[in-house]
Amino acid sequence: MKMSSNKKIAAVVFTTLALSIGTVSVANASQAKPKSEAAKAAHEATKAEHKAAHEANHQAREANHQAREALVVSIIGIDAATIKSRLVAGETLGAIAGVKKSALITALVAEATKNIDAAVTAGKMTAAQATTLKAGLTAHVTAEVDAVRGAKAPGMGKGGPMGGPGHGDMDGDHGMGKNH
Repeated sequence: MKMSSNKKIAAVVFTTLALSIGTVSVANASQAKPKSEAAKAAHEATKAEHKAAHEANHQAREANHQAREALVVSIIGIDAATIKSRLVAGETLGAIAGVKKSALITALVAEATKNIDAAVTAGKMTAAQATTLKAGLTAHVTAEVDAVRGAKAPGMGKGGPMGGPGHGDMDGDHGMGKNH
């Protein structure tokens, strides 16, 4: 079977065109892969940054907890284990502090004020927010010191600042349930 020259030319053009389109498709696919790998690398880097920030935040919270616990122990003059066991038994931190209750409240307010000021300096809080928090701080700390809550008193449990809602205690009941 003999092909005419027009058919041969058409076949060559068609084949060339098909090969060209195939080459372009392969070239585009090979170029897309590095973008995908770059996106994966960027995603992994972002995940690593978030994990590092989370860990740093956790360590800062733990250091803050330890400092608050040391402050309470130094003012009351009783070791942490004894304070914790008395809190679990149902005593308030104020009752445990006895005549040192006022000094304890003053020190906890000063510590909280320092932390609020640091948050403003770090840009994590506005001055207006800080003023609002500081306005009721003494009353809040006094209420926390006088509250019965097991081992969740300021500086002595896993609650947030001044024993309030913290990591894992989003409902603010300090693990006591709604009926307490």
